[in-house]
Amino acid sequence: MTNFNPQHFIQIALANNALKFGEFTLKSGRISPYFFNAGLLSTGELLSSLADGYADVLAKNAQLDDLVLFGAAYKGIPFVAAVAQALWKNHNINANWGYNRKEAKDHGEGGVLVGADLNGKSVWVIDDVMTAGTAMREVIGLLDNAGAKVAGVIVALDRKEKGQTEKSAIQELGDELNIPVLALVSMDDLIAYVAKNGTSDEIVKMRAYRDQYGVMY
Repeated sequence: MTNFNPQHFIQIALANNALKFGEFTLKSGRISPYFFNAGLLSTGELLSSLADGYADVLAKNAQLDDLVLFGAAYKGIPFVAAVAQALWKNHNINANWGYNRKEAKDHGEGGVLVGADLNGKSVWVIDDVMTAGTAMREVIGLLDNAGAKVAGVIVALDRKEKGQTEKSAIQELGDELNIPVLALVSMDDLIAYVAKNGTSDEIVKMRAYRDQYGVMY
């Protein structure tokens, strides 16, 4: 059993520029005081730490018999492979895993799905960040077409921001599908890190952003 430490992960994410504090315009038009780029989780240390965290959450929350994991293209692909390895190494859990292609392959095995057979399976989806939940709903539709049922979703970061309602996108998706939607690191963890290690200006901006857009839970 490993012990994923959100504060340590934040520290190494900052050191590798996967997490930055400053002023960033999001797709939504919101001006965010931080930016998380999962595409820059590109060192062995970061990927290993992240995979250990996902594996710990799965070991505590998933039905472990015939466990199936799914990573959405593209960022979810290295994540899901690393998580399957971490489950085996850290928890002696031999999970099946698969992923999708962005475009269907018309030769060889064909189709858009690669890896584990998903038909009739309960599948945990591994992803990086959920903002509005649009991309995740597309993944869930893909799995539904493959005959799979989504058992739960785990993301690296929960921004804990209001979605279409007064709830966050994570809460909305969980309520809509009646599944657990879990996260390794949240906005609260970021604020705790900045309060201890950041500047007074950074903590003021982080708290103001949470007050304006955040959801408390």
